[in-house]
Amino acid sequence: MFRLEGVGRRYGRGRWALVDIDLTVPPGATVAVVGDNGAGKSTLLRIAAGVLGPSRGRVLCRPAPVGYVPERFPVTTRMSALAYLRHLGRVRGLGTATATRRAEELLERLALTGDPTGPLNALSKGNAQKVALAQALLISPELLVLDEPWSGLDAVTHPVVVDMLAEVRAAGCAVLLTDHAAGVTRVAASAVHRLHRGRLVLNETPLNPAEPVFRVELAGGGDLDWLSTLDIRAMDQLDGHLTVQIEAGHRHALLQAALEHGWLVESLTRVGGAGQ
Repeated sequence: MFRLEGVGRRYGRGRWALVDIDLTVPPGATVAVVGDNGAGKSTLLRIAAGVLGPSRGRVLCRPAPVGYVPERFPVTTRMSALAYLRHLGRVRGLGTATATRRAEELLERLALTGDPTGPLNALSKGNAQKVALAQALLISPELLVLDEPWSGLDAVTHPVVVDMLAEVRAAGCAVLLTDHAAGVTRVAASAVHRLHRGRLVLNETPLNPAEPVFRVELAGGGDLDWLSTLDIRAMDQLDGHLTVQIEAGHRHALLQAALEHGWLVESLTRVGGAGQ
């Protein structure tokens, strides 16, 4: 089972970025690490992915292959998104046709809105993030390490990524992720740990799947960016209509935000949770 034992990391003679980290990520589990900026989350994930070595402690039983989405995905190349993914697929052992088909499937599912045959460095931040996610999933990973996987993504893509994580988890992949969108992270995770000044200080509880869930149907609005601030479970958009599933405790915030952004509330229906 993949685990970190007593892991510490120090840069030069400066302060310790990580101190005595003990963390286990079982197969089929999604483990999230949350914390403030500078807490050491990215350093922890780089060590987990094998990009960076620890200054002390041990990294044990790292499965392969590893899919990794870094905090900052390099987009300096003029290679197209499709050519880039096809190249990575071939490097990782896929045939050209298989790599191309897999790349096209992932970009379609993630709803890339830029030109997949245009230069990668011309893509928006959100579309570049979709390419980063696609490259991590080109071949079925045994360990998936994601540093802020929802960063820059449009709100419609958030639940798509949650679904993709559930699928790799069901296939036995161990998933380790961090993100500033704590609500989305807790929906996606089976365990949540808090990192503070380089130390794991607290185990937190993911969102309760038994809490009542409501389906809210909206119409008439346009902008969806406001949804990224809410703890939504799922979302679907079609022909000017938006359907959102959200836990009971957050439904009033959703309704208020929807009205403020020009959406008409068509219906509010309880669809699941405790007592259903």
